[in-house]
Amino acid sequence: MSTNSPLESTNPVKSPDVRFLLLPLPEFSMLPFAGFLDKLRFSADEEDYSNQQYCRWQLIAPTPCHQQSSNGVSIEINCTIEELELNDFDYLVVFGGRSARNCQQLPQQYHRILHAAVAKGITLVSIDNACFLFAEAGLLKQHKVAVHWRHVAEFRVAFPKLEVASEQLFSIDNKRISCVGGNAAIDLAVELLAKHCGRTKALKGLADMLVDEAREQRHQLKSLNANVQINNTANRHVGRAVSLMRQQLASTDTVDSLAMKLAISRRQLDRLFKDSFNQTAREYWAEMRLQHVNWRLLNSDHNLQHLAAEIGLNDVSYLCKVFRKRFGTSPHALRKSK
Repeated sequence: MSTNSPLESTNPVKSPDVRFLLLPLPEFSMLPFAGFLDKLRFSADEEDYSNQQYCRWQLIAPTPCHQQSSNGVSIEINCTIEELELNDFDYLVVFGGRSARNCQQLPQQYHRILHAAVAKGITLVSIDNACFLFAEAGLLKQHKVAVHWRHVAEFRVAFPKLEVASEQLFSIDNKRISCVGGNAAIDLAVELLAKHCGRTKALKGLADMLVDEAREQRHQLKSLNANVQINNTANRHVGRAVSLMRQQLASTDTVDSLAMKLAISRRQLDRLFKDSFNQTAREYWAEMRLQHVNWRLLNSDHNLQHLAAEIGLNDVSYLCKVFRKRFGTSPHALRKSK
């Protein structure tokens, strides 16, 4: 499928309010890419003709190619950055691939594209795991970064000096913008379009996309704590505690300090967790960490030392011991079986 060529417009030619370069990385996620692009399309003209009147976009790649997404669908990209006048664009939006590690290890030609855009004053936008590429290219220093919750621990170990914008769908930090991916790409597109085209144009088409409303950058995802019914004060404490635990997988904080942040006692917190999960808060946090390692073993090639660091452990042998006790197999055997 090709998305390079805009439909011809019968409207008088005018300069668009905002212009985007779109760079999907190998094995890019289709959901944020399609959501972001369709939001641009709906806001681009007064009707629904896909005329690039108020905003304009252009797909690029290091070389002409059929870029394959993580679901196997390919898009045709014929344009490279060398063919364009970069001064004509405001944003370079990069859509991350399925594997954060692969994004981090992309060849230098991707770094050169990013640095060329920066040299022209273009604002860089990372979607999903593209933040790993940006960080590896040295382009996120002194900037807050919104990272998908699944990859926060991995990002913090890989780039310990960079600040993660916790619990945010996206982060706008001067000339660096980051988005966690998924449907949040639609919310970010609305935010950027509102800045340049006005709120009315930015919201145009949300009903057609069956989206109720644009979410703020600090919107709290209910689905992350789907097993915690947030319907009273007690369960709100549990939901907040689970969220903090997820953010701090590698933290040396104790459950006591967690309870202090919630302004309740350790005993109260354990009672709430017992009522909700039949586990103490400490047991729940330990299980969350082991489940994280389990998922990372099956979805990455990082070594055990790296994965142990992601949950705050220095002792790999201890990790192997508790992992085998919990899952009935060693980390090595689990990874070999995938």
